[in-house]
Amino acid sequence: GETAHFEYLMYPLHSASITGLATCIRKPLIATCSVDRSVRIWNYESNTLELFKEYQEEAYTISLHPSGHYIVVGFADKLRLMNLLIDDIRSFKEYSVRGCKECCFSNGGHLFAAVNGNVIHIFSTTSLENVSNLKGHTGKIRSVAWNTDDSKLISCGTDGAVYEWNLSTGKRETECVLKSCSYNCVTISPDGKIIFAVGSDQTLKEIADSSVLREMSAYDVTYTAIVISHSGRMMFVGTSVGTIRAMKYPLPLQKEFNEYQAHCGPITKMSLTFDDQFLLSVAEDGCLFTWKVFDKDGRGIKREREVGFAEEVLVTKTDMEEKVQVMLELKTRVEELKMENEYQLRLKDMNYSEKVKELTDRFLQEMESLKMKNQVLRTEKEKQDALHRERMDDLLEKQSRELQDLECCNNQKLLLEYEKYQELQLKSQRMQEEYEKQLRDNEETKSQALEELTEFYEAKLQEKTTLLEEAQEDVRHQLREFEETKKQIEEDEDREIQDIKTKYEKKLRDEKESNLRLKGETGIMRKKFSSLQKEIEERTNDIEILKGEQVKLQGVIKSLEKDILGLKREIQERDETIQDKEKRIYDLKKKNQELEKFKFVLDYKIKELKKQIEPRENEIKVMKEQIQENTQLELNITELWQKLRATDQEMHRERQKHSLLAHSPALFQAHERDLEALVKRFKTDLHNCVAYLQEPRQLKEKVRALFEKYVQRADMVEITGLNSDLQQEYTRQREHLERSLATLKKKVVKESELHRADYVRIMQENVSLIKEINELRRELKFTRSQVYDLEAALKLTKKIQPQDVPETGNVTSGQERWALGSRDQWQPRAGLLLAFKAASPEFPPVSAHIHPMASWAPLHATRLLFKGFSPAKTCQACLPP
Repeated sequence: GETAHFEYLMYPLHSASITGLATCIRKPLIATCSVDRSVRIWNYESNTLELFKEYQEEAYTISLHPSGHYIVVGFADKLRLMNLLIDDIRSFKEYSVRGCKECCFSNGGHLFAAVNGNVIHIFSTTSLENVSNLKGHTGKIRSVAWNTDDSKLISCGTDGAVYEWNLSTGKRETECVLKSCSYNCVTISPDGKIIFAVGSDQTLKEIADSSVLREMSAYDVTYTAIVISHSGRMMFVGTSVGTIRAMKYPLPLQKEFNEYQAHCGPITKMSLTFDDQFLLSVAEDGCLFTWKVFDKDGRGIKREREVGFAEEVLVTKTDMEEKVQVMLELKTRVEELKMENEYQLRLKDMNYSEKVKELTDRFLQEMESLKMKNQVLRTEKEKQDALHRERMDDLLEKQSRELQDLECCNNQKLLLEYEKYQELQLKSQRMQEEYEKQLRDNEETKSQALEELTEFYEAKLQEKTTLLEEAQEDVRHQLREFEETKKQIEEDEDREIQDIKTKYEKKLRDEKESNLRLKGETGIMRKKFSSLQKEIEERTNDIEILKGEQVKLQGVIKSLEKDILGLKREIQERDETIQDKEKRIYDLKKKNQELEKFKFVLDYKIKELKKQIEPRENEIKVMKEQIQENTQLELNITELWQKLRATDQEMHRERQKHSLLAHSPALFQAHERDLEALVKRFKTDLHNCVAYLQEPRQLKEKVRALFEKYVQRADMVEITGLNSDLQQEYTRQREHLERSLATLKKKVVKESELHRADYVRIMQENVSLIKEINELRRELKFTRSQVYDLEAALKLTKKIQPQDVPETGNVTSGQERWALGSRDQWQPRAGLLLAFKAASPEFPPVSAHIHPMASWAPLHATRLLFKGFSPAKTCQACLPP
């Protein structure tokens, strides 16, 4: 019946690449942000997740204030400064810095830097304003770091530049640019003299005074992150394969580091806690690792903290007020519950006392009944004890009898066994005597054999001793000879050794001198080799760039060559078309002369028509002037009528006032007071309307309400009367003008019809002339095609290729026919019909046949592919069977 209670087995982790990591001084907190749009605050002492919040945008970078109360987070749309509350992360300032990929609080916490592309913005945490902007990088900035006293800022980027900025002046103090390297991370030594940077060139660079002091190879791995301890004794670097390398500082000359496999993806950020006890690392695999830092002896690094971690937490005033209110409510609720509990306890005490009385009565009754039972059981027990005693006596008597019988039987068995033992002992004595006799006989035979063997071997020994003495004399003689030869050889060898020693000592001196010279030369050569290697790398990069440019240029050259061939063809075709166009220009000049004659005639007619139209236009102008004068007079009349009516109303009001003064001056004064009050009310309402000048809809409504409130119906009737008279006059004038305009339009239409008939006649004449020209051209081209056919038959000319055709022709090959000629697209002139038929198996292929086409006019520089072609007058050779 109890409600189920669940607890986290483990805390929710990041589900995507972690992009930001930060720690603080006053609290054991870690802040992380990720591409999964979440920000998390961890406690590395208790290994728990303290705060967690998700957002709509991706978080790229995060920085934690040294006090542990604020964080700066760079989102895709904005940079947000937030408070870390007891149970929430709440934003209190936003900056319009889009896509901030790097941000960092200063060590003192009074400033923070935010990166926007290739610009670093410096903001104050007290005034929350932009203090300065640091511009100088040409590529994206990847990392920034503050020195210990916050006077300088170090930055590196993809442009291969490492800059040291002075924040008091906002200018660069030192710079080190290496364009072949794209830097990933930068840090500075605790004394602020040496900068360490890692990048894409697989080296760790030690930079001081704008120059690279030393480069340490990463051994075929790219370093992605670097951090140095606050004590200045250790350095840690993260790699692209997810490993962490721990090194001593100052850096060793050889490959001396400890490597630890941590992540399964490239490490994105690393950080050390302020007391150098924990190393924190995050990577693209979405994992956060906390490493305990030890020295060689396995002892943890301890830094004496003067003050422990802070326990203060930020809480907003509204939250405190709400919680105080909740506490007061809970207190009142507790007091109420106490009262209820006391009351219920009293009731329970009453109930329990009654139940106790009942139970005591029951127990007393049961006790009496149990006492009676106990007495009965005692009497039964005594009876049972007497029975048991009698039985025990019987059993003891039986046992004593059985024991006596057993003792008698065992004594008889023992006597039998003793007799057997004595017989066996006699047998053993006899056997022992026989064995002793056999041993004595064996010893006698053995002594005789030994004497015989000793005599035999003594004779042999004497022979061998004589031989030994002879051999010893030979050995002594040989030893003497050997010692003499040895002495002579040693003397000869000593002389040779001294000669060789003197020679080789000289050689050694010469070689030492040459070795020293060669060492100096090798040092110089190494420096030259390193410089040459750098130059070779730069040259190889340049060669690769030039190769890419060469490939691009080769492609451009090929395309240009194609364009040149196309342009050459165009030039040939254009030359051919120019000849044809020159002929046409000659023909068109003739036509132009004829058309000029027509133009002269038409101009004469137009002048005559203009002379007819001019008097009518003058009449229209005079009529318009009269209409304008009439409208002006009508307006003047209406104004005078309005003035008259206004004066009549004023006269009427004045008479009313005089009559009121004459008859009742008190009523007149009351009327004046009412008028003054009405004017005051109107002023106040009008003043209220002025407040809505920026909101036109509400202003319109307020003015309409004023009008309805203060304008009387009688005044409205007068205004409407005036408006109706004006409207009637306006309509009368409008109708008159519309009639005159309609008559003028009719006249213009009649004259335009007359002109149109003349133009149509001229156009028809032009069309007939163009038809005649086209027919002549068709006949000319037909004769040309006949000439070419005859020349092909007589084998005077080569076969006509498609590009050799001088002008337009139709070469049919298979089921496709090409319209060839110039690169201009051709279009038939007016009066010519072209029929396009779809290609089908019914049309047999006609090879090397050219038939004349209709006259075409150039439009565009393109070719047309026609699936079958038949002009208005088809060639007999092109017709289907």
